[in-house]
Amino acid sequence: MTGATVPENAPDHCPGVESEQAGKADACNGCANQEICASDKPKGPDPALPLIRERMRHVKRKILVLSGKGGVGKSTFTAQLGWAFAADENFQTGIMDVDICGPSIPTILGIANEQVHSSASGWSPVYVQDNLGVMSVGFMLPSAKDAVMWRGPKKNGLIAQFLKDVDWGELDWLVVDTPPGTSDEHLSVVQYLKESGIDGAVLVTTPQEVALQDVRREIDFCRKVGVRIIGLVENMAGFVCPNCKNTSEIFRPTTGGAARLAKECGIELLGSVPLDPRIGKSADYGVSFLDEYPDSPATTAFLDIIDRIQEILDKEGPSS
Repeated sequence: MTGATVPENAPDHCPGVESEQAGKADACNGCANQEICASDKPKGPDPALPLIRERMRHVKRKILVLSGKGGVGKSTFTAQLGWAFAADENFQTGIMDVDICGPSIPTILGIANEQVHSSASGWSPVYVQDNLGVMSVGFMLPSAKDAVMWRGPKKNGLIAQFLKDVDWGELDWLVVDTPPGTSDEHLSVVQYLKESGIDGAVLVTTPQEVALQDVRREIDFCRKVGVRIIGLVENMAGFVCPNCKNTSEIFRPTTGGAARLAKECGIELLGSVPLDPRIGKSADYGVSFLDEYPDSPATTAFLDIIDRIQEILDKEGPSS
């Protein structure tokens, strides 16, 4: 969206409507908008970028939460991360949900019935508590049953609005929950935030090889677009019985799990979170698992991982 050409190592995707390659790149073949994009209309910087820079100037740290595969607990981890940051009253935290076709953050945070309000300063986030604000397309749907059937340009436009039109105020943390894969939403977030700075990405996986394969693609994506990988989180790493406290493997790490993947790829394994059935219950009821079940081994694992993320980022200055 911001560059004039497509880098040689760029992923196979739309080059952006203002690129010189718009409508001409291999990825454009078969696209319904190819003829429009290839026209001789003047191309230039996205007019949203200066507005995004101004909004993001007030955000100290920006973290992406990624997963190559759906169903690995990425949104649940994002919610716990947001709650943990907001537990410190000195921190102002925001969660931006760009999983446009499957926005689960409002439900997990217990604010699914809220709506977005606008003012002279822009859209107001929905607040879980005084220092934890959230923005999601889920607040804009007539009902939870409505499907979002949007093509790339409309998705990109909404993400730009979330970044330039939402009155986030002064934030210490902005955590961005993304959908599975490496598609429109991921590219838009990275390109829109490139100048403002992204502190890094946390990748979430489960132990089995079918999930690890997709995470390898996510690692490749991060490296190609220049997003630093803070580390890898292994979710659902064994089942903890709430009664006897014994742990058993549900998703067997047949190829060595996240530990081996982290070693192979030269990234840090931030930690492993065991599967506690009360995590799902907390998500359904929209309450903080960390607060409701402080004695769970999963809570200990979550907090250790979050402490490690803060430790890594505290060694460096803010991205903006």
